[in-house]
Amino acid sequence: MGGVEENNEEEYVPKHYYKELFNRLQMITQGSKTVEEYQKELEATMIRANVNEDEEVTMSRFLNGLNRDITNVVELQSYVELEELVHLAIKVRGQLKRKGSAWSRAYSRSSSG
Repeated sequence: MGGVEENNEEEYVPKHYYKELFNRLQMITQGSKTVEEYQKELEATMIRANVNEDEEVTMSRFLNGLNRDITNVVELQSYVELEELVHLAIKVRGQLKRKGSAWSRAYSRSSSG
């Protein structure tokens, strides 16, 4: 009667679960994923791991996990917020994709003759 009801979810989550999530968070990279897919995976893992960090730290984490060709171009741009950084990365990936397909079309024409 009149007792305090506790709702402490941490008691039901094994401690190794968070350790595994933190390890996974450190290893997430873009790889073959789109920028959007990579950003969503990073964000979802941070939420599950209950990570609450400064936006500058998150931007650094995001930038370090991007594919190097995108990072090289994005680092030359100006951005202040994570949303701007993600938008820039998406634009750069699109440009690199278009440039790559134009290069491969030109290459296939020159090597087929």
